[in-house]
Amino acid sequence: MDNQRNLLLAVALSGLLILGWDMAMRYFYPEASLAGADPVEQTVAEAAPGAAPVASGTIGEEIAPAGPVDLASALASPQRVKIDAPRVEGSINLVGARIDDIELKDHRATIDKDSRPVQLLSPQGTEGQYFAQFGWIGQGVTLPDAQTLWTADGEALTATTPLTLSYDNGEGQTFSIKLSIDENYMLTAEQNVTNSGAGPVVVQPYGLINRNTANASPSTFNAHSGPIGTFGDAVDYSVDYEDLVEDGPYAPEDGPVHWVGFTDIYWLSAMIPQGDAQATPGFRSLGDDQFRADMIYAPVTVPAGSTASQSTLLFAGAKESVVLDQYRDNLGIEKFGKAIDWGWFEWFVKPMVWLLRTLYEFAGNFGVAIILLTIIIRGLMFPIANKQFASMAAMKAVQPKMKALQERYKDDKPKLQQEMMKLYKDEGVNPLAGCLPILIQIPIFFALYKALILAIDMRHKPFALWIEDLSAPDPAKILNLFGLLPFDPPGFLGIGILAVLLGITMWLTFKLNPTAMDPVQQQIFNFMPWILMFVMAPFAAGLLLYWVTSNILTLAQQTYLYSKHPQLKAAAEKEKADKARAAEREKKG
Repeated sequence: MDNQRNLLLAVALSGLLILGWDMAMRYFYPEASLAGADPVEQTVAEAAPGAAPVASGTIGEEIAPAGPVDLASALASPQRVKIDAPRVEGSINLVGARIDDIELKDHRATIDKDSRPVQLLSPQGTEGQYFAQFGWIGQGVTLPDAQTLWTADGEALTATTPLTLSYDNGEGQTFSIKLSIDENYMLTAEQNVTNSGAGPVVVQPYGLINRNTANASPSTFNAHSGPIGTFGDAVDYSVDYEDLVEDGPYAPEDGPVHWVGFTDIYWLSAMIPQGDAQATPGFRSLGDDQFRADMIYAPVTVPAGSTASQSTLLFAGAKESVVLDQYRDNLGIEKFGKAIDWGWFEWFVKPMVWLLRTLYEFAGNFGVAIILLTIIIRGLMFPIANKQFASMAAMKAVQPKMKALQERYKDDKPKLQQEMMKLYKDEGVNPLAGCLPILIQIPIFFALYKALILAIDMRHKPFALWIEDLSAPDPAKILNLFGLLPFDPPGFLGIGILAVLLGITMWLTFKLNPTAMDPVQQQIFNFMPWILMFVMAPFAAGLLLYWVTSNILTLAQQTYLYSKHPQLKAAAEKEKADKARAAEREKKG
């Protein structure tokens, strides 16, 4: 099989794999109905037999600020207690007992040296509004709400010092939320209701995460961003913010909730229920680009003189695969590592990420790690490539016999196929052998693509010279004269140096291809490098670096293998000469 046809097949299969898989999954596994019942009402309707009825109430009821709130002013309020953990800092708003100020110490907002840490959670009304809150709904009892001022038993929440927030309703019930935090990104909220009244009270604990989408990363066909959770045996990536706006609240019905929250490409907030208490999850739009994830526990009766408790874990941090997997294994959080949407090739992507991380630790530069990874992949592929060229040489040797068979049996296609298969068998030729390296590289390339766009390890990692962030597109764009002109070319028009190198190196690899092709194929492969140059321009610089390096190694590999199979090089030169003579004859008429 001609090498050009192999490449054409690879491009077609790549497109089918990347674009078609998502469509196939949506066809065979259609999304659950988004027009489900209101999660609050549903919880009340499904309360355990024998439990006293609980008024639905309004979870997280509050008065929205009249206008935008400045972050610095909001955080300057004296009604706050500090959070100071190894990887997290921020504060807790005593009004409403909100966890609404979380900064990630190890991740910067931009590549600037003086950049602040990533502000993950922010107070209500600020540009990046994003907070968690724990509370109760109930009947016949005065409950704390979004305007309640809580009392803290300490000045700070640290990894070694828990913090308890308390509220006494003056009617015999005391509510408390005991908070603790670990060395990474996990908080624990233990909600307690102590009833010192004369009779029993019925309460229903809940947790919520409220956010706007001003700073949310967009959801793409292969990287989910938006509502997420594990319900039953599967992670639910099916709902986007637009779905909640158009179709209303979404209440998963696939089984018990293991965790629920919101995800971006690199960040995650999630609530994880603890104990055996029943919990009902749900997502909803609040209007004005605001959304909420709820987790509502079953009603509980608290007799006089008793205390009822419910614990919930709250993750608010970076989607570091090692950390997520540790929580999955150590805390038993079902499929927590799949908060990173690895996709179908997870079995291959995660080892790729591990290898990249290991090479980075060795080289100290993520760009160098990508180059080393490319060399390793090409080295592993070399024996297969050698067999491919040997197969090409064998196919070239039997081409005269193939043409003779085609001429002899041109009117008898079944007989022609039979004789060609016999020829392949007699000559020891496998016409599909040349396709194998191309097919193997498809999952490798796609796995690396997923690794580079999803793994936070590469975020803000520099390479050399002008490339300061391998997770972002090449900043040296030709149309704005490499940044001299004050505008940023959109999308595929943002051709950078790496995209140009990609086009040139791919064109050179095509020029070295030794086998003949028909005029249509010739035109396709003349244009393909330059088309891909535009298509790949908006992609992460790290991905382009991989592809350019791979092309350079391919050129070196082809040059070596041609020396081992001189008949291929001779055939290529003869074909070029024949084409030149044919073109000259056509020109002369």
